[in-house]
Parts: sequence; structure tokens; C-alpha cells
Amino acid sequence: MSRAVLRDAFGGPEVLQVREVPEPHAGPGEIRVAVRAAGLNPMDWQIAGSARHAAMFGITGPSGFGCDLAGVVDEVGQGVTEFAPGDRVYGGVLVGAVADHVVLRVPLAPPNLLRHTPDGIDDATAAALPTPGLTAAAALDAIRVGPSDTVLVGGAAGGVGVLAVQLAGATVIGTGSPGTFDFLERLGAVPVTYGAGLADRVRALAPDGITAATDLHGTETAETALALGVPPARISTIAADRQLPGVHATGAFAADPAALERIADLVAAGAVTVPIAESFPLDRIREAVALQAGGHVHGKIVVTL
Repeated sequence: MSRAVLRDAFGGPEVLQVREVPEPHAGPGEIRVAVRAAGLNPMDWQIAGSARHAAMFGITGPSGFGCDLAGVVDEVGQGVTEFAPGDRVYGGVLVGAVADHVVLRVPLAPPNLLRHTPDGIDDATAAALPTPGLTAAAALDAIRVGPSDTVLVGGAAGGVGVLAVQLAGATVIGTGSPGTFDFLERLGAVPVTYGAGLADRVRALAPDGITAATDLHGTETAETALALGVPPARISTIAADRQLPGVHATGAFAADPAALERIADLVAAGAVTVPIAESFPLDRIREAVALQAGGHVHGKIVVTL
């Protein structure tokens, strides 16, 4: 038998159950990954919590849970040449990453993605990379951030934000709560408190103005950038509840898959850090999801198996 996190209904963390299931095996053209860690993302609890969100991803009933994983290939089916037993891998599946074993068909088709884990990156860090890394890359690429820019990053202390701050290669002003300021400064950002009066606070920090912005949580940062005169074409959002005219709405789906390997290489080289806020064992999945869904985590939440 094998363990997997499953849900029979939509709802909060209480609908998630760790169950014993028949151990899956790789058939012809398939591989099996023994999962060692799974990184949690907002989309995980949104899919589990809402039929409307789930339907956006083609999920209409009971399902597994989680998208990002890292582990070791432990079974390879006939005809597979891209992977071998013992390969360390990381990547994403639509749902079902939080399980002892995940079986994938090769070659992989979107949204499934699997890459070899570089030496020097542990499984928890690798599991924290796929969705946040691709999302950060898409958000920055959409607005063409470069070294001469001063970019406002909304939600800078979150799982996507910590990578966007480091990958921007520009002067970064990052929104967060006062409790995140030391954390953001260590990442290289100039911190600023979100909320009412944000535009005035940004003006004080950047008297020459900001040139680009990416909003990683809602629309406050994007609207502030517009009020400060940033052209809509130089503003991106990833989780907006409404579309702002001319502003890029993007996400991991729009990223170049090769961006993930570039980010992983930077992590392996020590040029980019992936802060792990907290790790939870599988049997504490509900606690992990509740913390992640609270929206005040500095870095990533990881489940270990």
C-alpha cells in the first residue's frame, strides 16, 4: 500500500485526508516517482476549496492534492529513455503531488513537468521551485524588467515574491507587512508597507518614480503603479480578481519551461535562495495547508514524505 492525500468534497483543510491506497506502478511508457517533498501553493487550496476554481483546471469531482513535488524515479516502464531508476527529479502535476508515489506518462505533456534535480539542491528546495519559479519568471518577462528599472513587487514576501525579488535584476521595492521588512531587506528589496497610502510611501522611497510593477496578490500594487504613471504594458498581475485594461494577466502557464532550469541552476550556484518558512510531515497536511492559506507566510511551506 501507499499513502496519498485525497479529498471527496470541496472545502477547507478539513476535507483533506491521508489515505492508504493501492501502490501504483509504472507501465509501458511511464515512470514512477517516489515523492520526498511537495511544495504548497495557493492554487492547491483554491482547487480543493472551490468547485469554480477546480473547474478552471478541468477538475470536477474528488481528486488528489498538490502540484509541486521532488523525489526519486524508482520505476521505469518499457520504452522510457529520458529517465532511469535513481534519478533525482522535481516538477509538477495538475493534482496528486502529495503522495508517496506519482506515476507519469513519458513524454510528459503540459501541465505535467519533470526535470532532473541539479546537484546541490535538496528535495525540499526543489519541491518549492516549480510553480513559484515559473510564475515569477512569467510575471517579470511580461513587463521586460531590466537592470535600469525600479520595479514595485506586490506580495514580495510570498512564495512567488521571494523569487521575483531575486530574479528581477533591478532595483526592487517590495510590499509586505512590517514584520517582513528584515526578511525582504536580506533578499535585496527595499520594503514598503502595503495598504492605504501605498502610492505616497512609494513616492517617498523612489522620488524619480518606478518604471514597472508586478502584483503577486490582488490588484492593489497594480493600481498603485497606474496611479504613479507606470504604463499598463509595464505592469503584470498573477492573481487578480479582475482584469485591469492593458495590464498583463499572466502566470506559470505563460512561462517558458526552460526558465525553471535556469532558476534551478541559479539556486544550485547560490545566486538565488529559496526560503522555506516551515516543513510539515504528511500526517500534518491540514495544519500545513491552513498555515499556507492564511496568506502571511514568509517563503514556502513544504510537506515531507
